[in-house]
Amino acid sequence: MVNKQDVLTVQNLQVAYEDQQIISDLSFTVKQGDILIFLGPNGAGKTTLLRALQNLLPYQGSVSWNAKKISYLPPQEFLQRQNLPPLNIEEFYAFKTADLESIKKMIADVGLDESLLSHQFSELSTGQFQRMLIGWALLGNPDVLILDEPTSGIDLGGEETIYSLLHKFWQNQTLTILLVTHDLNIVWEYATQVICLNKQQMCMGTPDEVLTPEQLKTLYGTGIKFYKHQHR
Repeated sequence: MVNKQDVLTVQNLQVAYEDQQIISDLSFTVKQGDILIFLGPNGAGKTTLLRALQNLLPYQGSVSWNAKKISYLPPQEFLQRQNLPPLNIEEFYAFKTADLESIKKMIADVGLDESLLSHQFSELSTGQFQRMLIGWALLGNPDVLILDEPTSGIDLGGEETIYSLLHKFWQNQTLTILLVTHDLNIVWEYATQVICLNKQQMCMGTPDEVLTPEQLKTLYGTGIKFYKHQHR
């Protein structure tokens, strides 16, 4: 069996805002091909962590990437469509590549009709808009894809479709995924590794190892419903 190389090594990461500690003493390693999901309650520091990993926020500690191309899809609230420029989809994609055939292939690969290339952002449904953004993020075959709650605001059926789509890309190319979600179904179905985060690392391991009733209660407090996912 071939050993997979380390894509990301984080040591003693600390992030603070105005003397308030957001993340404390976080250390972990991500292997090539991992789907690493960050779990934790609101305010746990998950979005802050993803931004610090990309040097978008100041931090202390060590973040070491072994990847040529990293693509980031921020949370939906950062992508309010009314604040985006009046571009159609083809013009938006052209910022990344002038190869129209590559653009058409990606649009098809994310399950959208080619006719949407002439549409503006405001003409897309929430699900179409998110598929379009995922295609944008995957243009150029990144080594690492970072996603922050990519199905926020999408109904349950659309959410399952988006994650199935991401999993298809993960299976078909050498892709490492770092993902924030609150959905335990998604964790059971797709994660190879899980980090439980509440300003500090509460656990790390496979879903079977770490998603126990005791650990979830520690992470979220009382009121979390536990169920054992049955693998299909």
